[in-house]
Amino acid sequence: MFGRNIGLAALFIALSVVGASIKIPAVIGSIALDSFPALLASVLLGGGAGAVIAAAGHILSALLGGMPLGSFHFLVALEMAVLVWVFGNIYRAGSRKMAGFLFLVGNAFLAPLPFLFIMGKEFFFAILPSLFVGSLFNIAVALLMIPRLVWLKRSKTDSLEANR
Repeated sequence: MFGRNIGLAALFIALSVVGASIKIPAVIGSIALDSFPALLASVLLGGGAGAVIAAAGHILSALLGGMPLGSFHFLVALEMAVLVWVFGNIYRAGSRKMAGFLFLVGNAFLAPLPFLFIMGKEFFFAILPSLFVGSLFNIAVALLMIPRLVWLKRSKTDSLEANR
Protein backbone atom coordinates (compact mmCIF):
# COMPACT_ATOMS: atom_id res chain seq x y z
CA MET A 1 0.00 0.00 0.00
CA PHE A 2 2.89 2.38 0.80
CA GLY A 3 4.39 1.91 -2.68
CA ARG A 4 1.03 2.58 -4.27
CA ASN A 5 0.67 5.84 -2.34
CA ILE A 6 4.14 6.96 -3.43
CA GLY A 7 3.18 6.18 -7.01
CA LEU A 8 -0.02 8.19 -6.66
CA ALA A 9 1.89 11.07 -5.05
CA ALA A 10 4.31 11.10 -8.00
CA LEU A 11 1.33 11.11 -10.37
CA PHE A 12 -0.22 14.08 -8.55
CA ILE A 13 3.09 15.97 -8.66
CA ALA A 14 3.24 15.29 -12.41
CA LEU A 15 -0.33 16.61 -12.74
CA SER A 16 0.80 19.71 -10.86
CA VAL A 17 3.49 20.25 -13.48
CA VAL A 18 0.88 19.94 -16.23
CA GLY A 19 -1.41 22.34 -14.34
CA ALA A 20 1.53 24.71 -13.86
CA SER A 21 1.71 25.02 -17.63
CA ILE A 22 -1.87 26.34 -17.73
CA LYS A 23 -1.32 29.93 -16.64
CA ILE A 24 -3.88 32.50 -15.51
CA PRO A 25 -3.09 35.98 -16.90
CA ALA A 26 -1.64 37.96 -14.00
CA VAL A 27 0.89 40.55 -12.93
CA ILE A 28 3.30 37.70 -12.22
CA GLY A 29 3.57 34.50 -14.24
CA SER A 30 3.26 31.87 -11.54
CA ILE A 31 -0.53 31.77 -11.06
CA ALA A 32 -1.70 28.54 -12.63
CA LEU A 33 -3.83 25.43 -12.22
CA ASP A 34 -1.16 23.70 -10.16
CA SER A 35 -2.98 23.21 -6.86
CA PHE A 36 -5.98 21.07 -7.85
CA PRO A 37 -3.88 17.86 -7.94
CA ALA A 38 -2.70 18.63 -4.40
CA LEU A 39 -6.30 19.18 -3.32
CA LEU A 40 -7.22 15.79 -4.79
CA ALA A 41 -4.26 14.17 -3.07
CA SER A 42 -5.12 15.71 0.29
CA VAL A 43 -8.45 13.90 0.22
CA LEU A 44 -7.27 10.64 -1.35
CA LEU A 45 -3.86 10.26 0.33
CA GLY A 46 -4.18 12.47 3.40
CA GLY A 47 -3.43 16.04 4.33
CA GLY A 48 0.31 15.51 4.74
CA ALA A 49 0.78 14.07 1.26
CA GLY A 50 -1.40 16.81 -0.20
CA ALA A 51 0.71 19.45 1.57
CA VAL A 52 3.96 18.07 0.13
CA ILE A 53 2.41 17.90 -3.34
CA ALA A 54 1.10 21.48 -3.00
CA ALA A 55 4.53 22.83 -2.06
CA ALA A 56 6.25 20.91 -4.85
CA GLY A 57 3.57 21.93 -7.33
CA HIS A 58 3.94 25.61 -6.48
CA ILE A 59 7.73 25.55 -6.74
CA LEU A 60 7.50 23.82 -10.12
CA SER A 61 4.88 26.32 -11.28
CA ALA A 62 7.09 29.19 -10.15
CA LEU A 63 10.07 27.70 -11.97
CA LEU A 64 8.03 27.41 -15.16
CA GLY A 65 6.94 31.04 -14.68
CA GLY A 66 10.51 32.27 -14.22
CA MET A 67 10.45 32.61 -10.40
CA PRO A 68 9.23 36.24 -10.53
CA LEU A 69 9.14 36.57 -6.73
CA GLY A 70 12.49 34.87 -6.14
CA SER A 71 12.89 33.24 -2.76
CA PHE A 72 9.44 34.48 -1.70
CA HIS A 73 8.06 31.51 -3.61
CA PHE A 74 9.19 29.30 -0.73
CA LEU A 75 6.89 31.31 1.55
CA VAL A 76 4.06 30.82 -0.95
CA ALA A 77 4.85 27.08 -1.13
CA LEU A 78 4.57 26.87 2.66
CA GLU A 79 1.26 28.74 2.56
CA MET A 80 -0.02 26.39 -0.14
CA ALA A 81 1.01 23.37 1.92
CA VAL A 82 -0.89 24.66 4.96
CA LEU A 83 -4.00 25.55 2.95
CA VAL A 84 -4.11 22.16 1.23
CA TRP A 85 -3.55 20.35 4.53
CA VAL A 86 -6.46 22.28 6.08
CA PHE A 87 -8.64 21.59 3.02
CA GLY A 88 -7.93 17.86 3.13
CA ASN A 89 -8.66 17.52 6.83
CA ILE A 90 -11.89 19.53 6.69
CA TYR A 91 -13.07 17.74 3.54
CA ARG A 92 -12.35 14.32 5.06
CA ALA A 93 -14.27 15.36 8.18
CA GLY A 94 -17.34 15.73 5.96
CA SER A 95 -17.58 19.49 5.55
CA ARG A 96 -16.91 19.66 1.82
CA LYS A 97 -18.37 23.08 1.05
CA MET A 98 -16.61 24.63 4.04
CA ALA A 99 -13.31 23.10 2.92
CA GLY A 100 -13.73 24.59 -0.54
CA PHE A 101 -14.74 27.98 0.83
CA LEU A 102 -11.81 28.12 3.25
CA PHE A 103 -9.35 27.18 0.52
CA LEU A 104 -10.76 29.83 -1.80
CA VAL A 105 -10.64 32.58 0.82
CA GLY A 106 -7.29 31.45 2.18
CA ASN A 107 -5.57 31.18 -1.19
CA ALA A 108 -7.10 34.26 -2.80
CA PHE A 109 -7.11 36.72 0.10
CA LEU A 110 -5.15 35.50 3.14
CA ALA A 111 -2.08 33.93 1.52
CA PRO A 112 -1.05 37.11 -0.31
CA LEU A 113 -1.27 39.25 2.88
CA PRO A 114 2.49 39.07 3.59
CA PHE A 115 3.09 40.68 0.20
CA LEU A 116 1.03 43.68 1.28
CA PHE A 117 3.84 44.50 3.71
CA ILE A 118 6.73 43.20 1.60
CA MET A 119 5.89 44.59 -1.84
CA GLY A 120 3.25 47.22 -1.13
CA LYS A 121 -0.45 47.68 -1.61
CA GLU A 122 -0.19 48.18 -5.39
CA PHE A 123 1.23 44.69 -5.88
CA PHE A 124 -1.23 43.20 -3.40
CA PHE A 125 -4.31 44.66 -5.07
CA ALA A 126 -2.98 43.91 -8.56
CA ILE A 127 -2.55 40.22 -7.74
CA LEU A 128 -5.92 39.64 -6.01
CA PRO A 129 -8.16 39.27 -9.10
CA SER A 130 -5.95 36.69 -10.80
CA LEU A 131 -5.42 34.82 -7.53
CA PHE A 132 -9.17 34.70 -6.98
CA VAL A 133 -9.80 33.37 -10.51
CA GLY A 134 -6.98 30.83 -10.20
CA SER A 135 -8.20 29.68 -6.79
CA LEU A 136 -11.75 29.41 -8.05
CA PHE A 137 -10.70 27.26 -11.02
CA ASN A 138 -8.48 25.04 -8.86
CA ILE A 139 -11.13 24.45 -6.21
CA ALA A 140 -13.90 23.93 -8.78
CA VAL A 141 -11.90 21.29 -10.65
CA ALA A 142 -10.98 19.58 -7.38
CA LEU A 143 -14.53 19.57 -6.01
CA LEU A 144 -15.83 18.16 -9.29
CA MET A 145 -13.21 15.42 -9.50
CA ILE A 146 -12.88 14.26 -5.89
CA PRO A 147 -16.22 12.38 -5.70
CA ARG A 148 -15.42 10.55 -8.93
CA LEU A 149 -11.92 9.60 -7.82
CA VAL A 150 -12.97 8.56 -4.32
CA TRP A 151 -15.55 6.26 -5.85
CA LEU A 152 -12.97 4.73 -8.19
CA LYS A 153 -10.44 4.29 -5.41
CA ARG A 154 -13.02 2.75 -3.10
CA SER A 155 -14.28 0.32 -5.74
CA LYS A 156 -10.73 -0.69 -6.68
CA THR A 157 -9.85 -1.31 -3.03
CA ASP A 158 -13.10 -3.21 -2.46
CA SER A 159 -12.49 -5.42 -5.49
CA LEU A 160 -8.92 -6.14 -4.37
CA GLU A 161 -10.11 -7.16 -0.90
CA ALA A 162 -12.90 -9.28 -2.39
CA ASN A 163 -10.35 -11.24 -4.45
CA ARG A 164 -8.23 -12.16 -1.38
